[in-house]
Amino acid sequence: MLALRLTRAARPAVQLRRLLVTAASGGTGFLLLGTLGYALGHPETPGTALPRLAWCVVPLAATVYFALAVARTDPGTRPRPGLSAVGLGPARLMAVSALTTALSTSLGSLLALAAFLHLRGDLKGLPFDGAAAGFLAAGEPLPLPGALTLLALVPALACATVALALRPRDPRPARRDARPLGRFGAYGHTAGRETFGAYGRFGTRLRAPARRGESDRDTGDAADRPSGADSAGGADGARTDGATVDGTGTGAAEAAAAHPEGAGALAPPPAPRAAPAGLPWGVATVAAGLTVQAYAGRTVPALVHLPADAVAVLAGWVLTAFGLVLAGPGLTHLCGRLLQSARPGALRLLAGRGLMAEATRIGRPLGVLCAVTSAAYALTALSHGTATAFGPLTTLGALVVTGCTVATLLTAAVEARQCRAETTAALLRLGAPATMLRGAALLRAAALLVLFGPLTLAVADLAALPSAR
Repeated sequence: MLALRLTRAARPAVQLRRLLVTAASGGTGFLLLGTLGYALGHPETPGTALPRLAWCVVPLAATVYFALAVARTDPGTRPRPGLSAVGLGPARLMAVSALTTALSTSLGSLLALAAFLHLRGDLKGLPFDGAAAGFLAAGEPLPLPGALTLLALVPALACATVALALRPRDPRPARRDARPLGRFGAYGHTAGRETFGAYGRFGTRLRAPARRGESDRDTGDAADRPSGADSAGGADGARTDGATVDGTGTGAAEAAAAHPEGAGALAPPPAPRAAPAGLPWGVATVAAGLTVQAYAGRTVPALVHLPADAVAVLAGWVLTAFGLVLAGPGLTHLCGRLLQSARPGALRLLAGRGLMAEATRIGRPLGVLCAVTSAAYALTALSHGTATAFGPLTTLGALVVTGCTVATLLTAAVEARQCRAETTAALLRLGAPATMLRGAALLRAAALLVLFGPLTLAVADLAALPSAR
């Protein structure tokens, strides 16, 4: 009931994204039902329907990935202060996100079933003069359990993926149960790095505070003492200086270690975010995929019949696509670093830092788009001038994959904008002009286009080169 209320009360942009998930789920469900119809229409060759079912994995993965991206940007299921008090903790919000995704994908599967039954003529007769009766097995009875099983794939996978990706995580670092070993004969870590002979120097251990209460009392007395007391009392001042700092600085380090939660202590700055580590592995995987395609043969993989050489070429395409997805965050981070090189101004610095911060969030959808675009370009180049004809199901599958890929990238951009909202508001409060922020966004988009555009064309040409010879 809560998922239904959140779905009904969402903004128009959120409703549009959910409708796109419904459309993608309906297209994928219709492709799965089309595979079932082909198997029903060709009972004498049951093995020919298996490659068609294998090709449905690509739009199925694209649909699930798009549903996950939409679930991440849903503002209704985002953790906010005070929700845990009314029973909406992170686990409950994760369940609401999964149920909302299940509702959208289930609606798409039901629409796919209605369209499939309508085109088969099971509702009101054959439409379009029976043009779809050939590949949908209009004269054969439809096995309802098999159809429902295929239609349940998209909601089940999407719901499980959303629940796994948005599961609650503990933000605190993991505790180390094992006690660290320090110097020989010491208990745990030493307070600071000691030089040679510092442990045996006369008076070093006697000057350190023996108990926590004594050190706290000495600190309070020093804070309450007048400012001129240190300069007036020569002997006391010498004793205080000797009690806090010695020649090696060991006493100061031990006092700092004894008061980690001091009121005047400043929190250390956050560590800089490391660059994504997948760029070398992605480049190696792309090179391996192109090598497999080059040595596999010159057979173009058909959509139904897959000979041995075509299977190797298809495996090379899969490796190449996986390498592009793996290298996408690293390439985005490198693009941001190149933008702010060579004495950057405020515009280039803002655009480059934004790309470096959003490398993982935007890099993976960019890698997927690069892989899909290069595969489509290679297939178009290989099928040009041949007798290869793309049927309606092939066209529908291409539209589903391309649409889900582009929509996932746009949804990732929306998510990045939502995560950058506080920074943008702070810049506007500081007096940054809005034109500079828009210019930084355009500069980021142009830089990504300059980097990923030639890369996509190069990978597509190299992928199509062995088969075109």
